[in-house]
Amino acid sequence: MLKKFNILTENRYQLVDITEKVEGIVKESETKEGLVLVFVPHSTAGIVLTENERGLKNDWLEIFKRLTSGVDFEHNKIDNNADSHILSGLIGQGRVLPIKDGRIVRGTWQQIFLAEFDGPRERRVMVEVIRNS
Repeated sequence: MLKKFNILTENRYQLVDITEKVEGIVKESETKEGLVLVFVPHSTAGIVLTENERGLKNDWLEIFKRLTSGVDFEHNKIDNNADSHILSGLIGQGRVLPIKDGRIVRGTWQQIFLAEFDGPRERRVMVEVIRNS
């Protein structure tokens, strides 16, 4: 089962909690055992698993900025978003999580986030549920 939804971001760098949407799709699929793929088909966004705590989210955003600050990127001569492409590649555009007893297996503090690196934009998130035979 493949479902898609869109997210509107408001800032250049932003973390958007999409856990409830992904869990809703898994529930709708009625899959008891399997995998869920969460993927963003964008080269300037990513998927992060982390705690939904304000300070930690701010720490992530600060690290994103620091990792790419002060670099004279060649790509910036074209459209000034090389940092976004680099961060997307480092973080990754997708995550695969197990499904057990109809629920996504994740740690107590693990939430699923869309990581925006080139906002504000409208982003598409694809969620594919793969059922064990």
